[in-house]
Amino acid sequence: MTAFSTLTPGPPSPASGPASGPVSGHRFDADRHWAASLDLAFEPRDGVTRMTRARHHGPLRVQRSFHPEGRQGPCHVYLLHPPGGLVSGDALTISARVGAGAHALLTTPAANKLYRADSHGVAWQQATHLEVAEEGVLEWLPQETLAFDGSKGEQRTTIALSETSRCLGWEVMALGRPASALPFLSGRIEQRFHLTRNGRPLWLERQSLDPRHPRFTGRWGQGGATVQATLWAVGLDDEPDAIQALRDGLPTNPRWAVTVRHGVLLLRYLGNERNEAWRLCRQAWEMLRPRLLGQPAHTPRIWLT
Repeated sequence: MTAFSTLTPGPPSPASGPASGPVSGHRFDADRHWAASLDLAFEPRDGVTRMTRARHHGPLRVQRSFHPEGRQGPCHVYLLHPPGGLVSGDALTISARVGAGAHALLTTPAANKLYRADSHGVAWQQATHLEVAEEGVLEWLPQETLAFDGSKGEQRTTIALSETSRCLGWEVMALGRPASALPFLSGRIEQRFHLTRNGRPLWLERQSLDPRHPRFTGRWGQGGATVQATLWAVGLDDEPDAIQALRDGLPTNPRWAVTVRHGVLLLRYLGNERNEAWRLCRQAWEMLRPRLLGQPAHTPRIWLT
């Protein structure tokens, strides 16, 4: 059975203040802090993956789960953030646990937006923790993130896998709004990825996106690129075959490359075309999913609306 619970923060107590830590609520000074969280769990029930927990706090939730690939297929869930983006003081936390033998596919209905910091320069925060138990499968396929000029914040993604679990996911980031002639000229976004198997680190990464740092424009770093994407796959039986399939099947251009490190297949894109990065990740997913899961790719219906 799926349980939904809503927690609404009340007004701060008279004793609250700087010594009490941040208070979640509607305030507009340098101490603003608006928190939201979502905690999901998936377990197999009579051979069908069910969403067994969906607890939320604030404007972050899911409405229902779907089984568009049949009852024996994965449980599809759409993560909803009604505000549509992060502003100064926002603190979003997403947790999802896939139990032993379960299979979940998580995505979003639209692009996530990272808005310009306020006059106090208050940062936003987004933390994602994904856990997959033995023989479990997780597909983490959010739509792209759009960072506006002046955005300031930190994204942290932690993935904890068991020995026999599998995971396929991506993150696509586009900086600025080139169609509106508003490039990413200020602000700072820090990204951290931490992927482990049985507690052993396999992929640790940290990068800072700061247009005022030499790395942002240097050929040895970002090279002035405004769009980047990373796709990962863990649990492939034949990694060299998967790499060769990607190299043979994806469009040939110098903006992407693929490799394997410590059992983690990583495909990277660095360029200036958001749609190109999105198509590349989708095509790679369609090619890797049968090799990783023995199942053809099934496009989430929300992507077609």
